[in-house]
Amino acid sequence: MAEIRVESVAKSFGAFSAVKGVSLTVDHGSSFVILGPSGCGKTTTLRMIAGLELPTSGRILLDGEDVTALPASARDIAFVFQLFALYPHMNVRQNIGFPLRCQNFSRVEIRRSVEEAAKLLQIDHLLDRRVGGLSGGDRQRVALGRAIVRRPKAFLMDEPLGALDSEFRRLMCGELRELHDRIDATSIYITHDQLEAMAMADRIAIMNQGRVEQIGTPQEIYDRPKTMFVADFIGAPPMSFLDVRTALRRGDRVVTIDGVAVEMPELFEDRAEGKFALGVRPENVSIADSSQLRGQVIGAEYLGTTQIVTVTTSSGRVKARLPSTKAVQVGEKVGLKLRPDKLSLFDATSGQVLSSALDAGGRHG
Repeated sequence: MAEIRVESVAKSFGAFSAVKGVSLTVDHGSSFVILGPSGCGKTTTLRMIAGLELPTSGRILLDGEDVTALPASARDIAFVFQLFALYPHMNVRQNIGFPLRCQNFSRVEIRRSVEEAAKLLQIDHLLDRRVGGLSGGDRQRVALGRAIVRRPKAFLMDEPLGALDSEFRRLMCGELRELHDRIDATSIYITHDQLEAMAMADRIAIMNQGRVEQIGTPQEIYDRPKTMFVADFIGAPPMSFLDVRTALRRGDRVVTIDGVAVEMPELFEDRAEGKFALGVRPENVSIADSSQLRGQVIGAEYLGTTQIVTVTTSSGRVKARLPSTKAVQVGEKVGLKLRPDKLSLFDATSGQVLSSALDAGGRHG
């Protein structure tokens, strides 16, 4: 497998900049996910790595070799599309073996490799079936088999589960991760679904408007978002934000919300004034009658063992994930307790983080 490096890559289509200076590194054998909303530039980035689009500027390296100007056929990279792209007049065996026939492998080698890939994907009993009669999940397995049969240096997957229903997507997501681990693949996976990203990734790159907002492990992305966009995009429900109307100085450990002092990780920025937002995840909010930070319950969503309770305050709305056994009534006035070591403070103008849970254990650069 291979290391993939993308260095300051940009892509413009006329006056429109689809990708703006993206840099990232995918380690050998890593499962790397590019996550973001529709139109953020993730598919264009993947197509440039594959060689299906040429960058306007920047470099792409595969195992240290500059492949920026090489065509897709010269990069030894397999691409799996969302819409299967199978040959309907061929059976499963012929579809999987097609790349090897194009490379003039012998019939014996093709048969052996196809059967190995089919067994790995648990579709060996379908080898002589036409693809048109297969379920969506089995057709996706055939597309994956065609990608892995020649053991390329890297696999690129552009929302390969997007055409499947939600329940089957969850099942296939787990199977894809198991497949990745079994074949020790280097892979880049594109999705707009955060649950898929969290389940698949060793590391995630969050993209927004053509730029990478943050790269990190799923836990880092969730616990320590570097921007308000990331905090709002990740999480179900996402992070809540409260307006902070107070002057801040370097080293402060307290911010004021609705006139109530809230303790949080140390601040490291020299800031005297400005617009700030305090971010908190729902599981780090609890109801406490003794708390001076108060609001009114405006909704409760039952989720089985838990419920999502929405509370409005004069500084913004907060969502709390509470046990479903906790009795909360719409219209009720409640006190809110925020877990101090799990809070994040953002510059509300730039959207950049100033302080987060990471800072409680040490400063971050």
